[in-house]
Amino acid sequence: MINLLEAVLIFIGLLLAVAFSTVSERKFLATMQRRRGPEVVGFWGLLQAIADAVKLITKEIFIPSSSTGFLFRGAPYISILIALYMWPVIPFTENGAFMDVNLSILFLYAMLSLHIYSVIFAGWASNSMYAFLGSLRCAAQMISYEVSLGILFLSASIIHGNTMSLSSMVQSQNYIWLGVAMFPFFILFFVISVAESNRAPFDLPEAESELVSGYNTEYSGVYFAFFFIGEYCHILLMCALMVILFLGGWSPIVIFDIVILKDIAPVTIFSAKVLVLFYFFVVVRASLPRYRYDQLMQLGWKIFLPISIAIFFFVATYHMAFSL
Repeated sequence: MINLLEAVLIFIGLLLAVAFSTVSERKFLATMQRRRGPEVVGFWGLLQAIADAVKLITKEIFIPSSSTGFLFRGAPYISILIALYMWPVIPFTENGAFMDVNLSILFLYAMLSLHIYSVIFAGWASNSMYAFLGSLRCAAQMISYEVSLGILFLSASIIHGNTMSLSSMVQSQNYIWLGVAMFPFFILFFVISVAESNRAPFDLPEAESELVSGYNTEYSGVYFAFFFIGEYCHILLMCALMVILFLGGWSPIVIFDIVILKDIAPVTIFSAKVLVLFYFFVVVRASLPRYRYDQLMQLGWKIFLPISIAIFFFVATYHMAFSL
C-alpha cells in the first residue's frame, strides 16, 4: 500500500498535470480554430489554470433545496477519489509504480467501472431532469464501451505473454511496439478510450446544447472542480494506458536496432508519449462533430463489440497455435 507521502505526491502531481493540460488544450484549440486562447494571466497565459482553480475554490457552493444532500455532496468526492486511486499502479519507469500489483490491468478495469457510480449519484441526487438525463446517457455509454474495452484488455494481456502486469507489458515490447505491429488494434483502443472518457465527439453526457452541462449541471464551486479534475485524470490515465500497452511505456524509440532518445530520462519519455496522445484527443475534439445518441450506441454494440471479439479470437487462436 502507498503511504501518506506518496499519496500527497500523486495528488499534487495530478493537480499540476490537470492544470497545465487544460491550458495546453485551450491554446491548441485556439490555434486550430484561428483565434486567441488564454494569454492574460501569466506569461503566454500559462497561469490561467491557477486562476480558474482559485476562482472555483473560493466560489460559494449552492446546494439545490430539492436535492438529496448526502449523495449530492458525496458524488464529487467519489469521482476524484476513484480517479486518484487508479494512478498508483501506473509504472512511469521500470521501478516507478507506487503500487506494484501483478493484476494491475484487472485492478484498473475494476476502478474504471466504479467511476460510473459518481456520475449516477450526481445526476439522480441533483433532482434535475438535465442532470438525470446526462447521468443515464453516461451510464449507458460507459457500459456499452467498457464491454469492448475489457475484451481488448484481455487481448493485450494475451499478446504480451499472458500477463496482467503493466510493467511486464512494457518489457515485452523491447523489439517492436504493439501499436506498430497491430496498428488497427491501437486505433480501435484509442477510439474506445475517447468514448470512455466522454470526450467529443462522444460527449453526449455533457452536451451543452441539449443538457446544459449534463450530470454536473447543478454543481458549482469546488464540487464542480472535483468533477473537472476527475474527468481530466481519466483522460490522462487512458493516454498513459495506451502508452504502456501500445507504445513501449518509458522505453526509448528503437528503429532497426537504432536507439533514439536513449540518453533521456525514462519519466520524460513516458510523459512525452502521454502528451502526444493527449493532443490527439484535442485534435479529435476540434475536428469532428458530435454523434447522435443512437449513432453512439450503434457504434458501440454493432461495430466495436464484434470487432473486439474478432480481435480476441484471432489473438487467442494465434497464441494457442504457436504455443503447442
